[in-house]
Amino acid sequence: MAADGQCSLPASWRPVTLTHVEYPTGDLSGHLLAYLSLSPVFVIVGFVTLIIFKRELHTISFLGGLALNEGVNWLIKHVVQEPRPCGAVGTKYGMPSSHSQFMWFFSVYSFLFLYLRMHQTNNARFLDLLWRHVLSLGLLTAAFLVSYSRVYLLYHTWSQVLYGGVAGSLMAIAWFIFTQEVLTPLFPRIAAWPISEFFLIRDTSLIPNVLWFEYTVTRAEARNRQRKLGTKLQ
Repeated sequence: MAADGQCSLPASWRPVTLTHVEYPTGDLSGHLLAYLSLSPVFVIVGFVTLIIFKRELHTISFLGGLALNEGVNWLIKHVVQEPRPCGAVGTKYGMPSSHSQFMWFFSVYSFLFLYLRMHQTNNARFLDLLWRHVLSLGLLTAAFLVSYSRVYLLYHTWSQVLYGGVAGSLMAIAWFIFTQEVLTPLFPRIAAWPISEFFLIRDTSLIPNVLWFEYTVTRAEARNRQRKLGTKLQ
């Protein structure tokens, strides 16, 4: 034990950090873009949360597509073997950008899901359509900003984020078609498996608007239980 007034410390200390994203000191734009480039982490956390609490097969399939997309990105990087610009930290290769490919997969798949999977009736209200347009524009804007952040922070070149965006978009279209044409018809059978019933995994493929369905069913059940409770208290 060190004597009073003395302490033995290592020569250097390092702060605890959850990321390795760097930005120029004093650059406010770079600071904001560095946080924005962490969007894939937030997306994954959101997916895990949704799967734990919703346990819906399409959400699980969506996450599986993202994982496959990352695998394809790793494969392309090690085939092309194009280095990052300016000796940037991170993985050795930078073609294509994994951040760009991830975000464009997520945004394009979500875009297709909003406009093709969530069917609207002919008498759809204006606000029902407006929120889709706003959300789609927000998703595409986020994908562009994340791609731009990788160039701004010198982790990638423009060509690397461009090819990443193209690869992610094509993967999203292919996975959406595969999910709709191959996986969706199998979802009812998968949901009926004993292990799926044990983990409460469900299939909502035939429900056009899950959010509206859950709202109306929950509200009706709450009112029904309230009436029964009121009857017992009388």
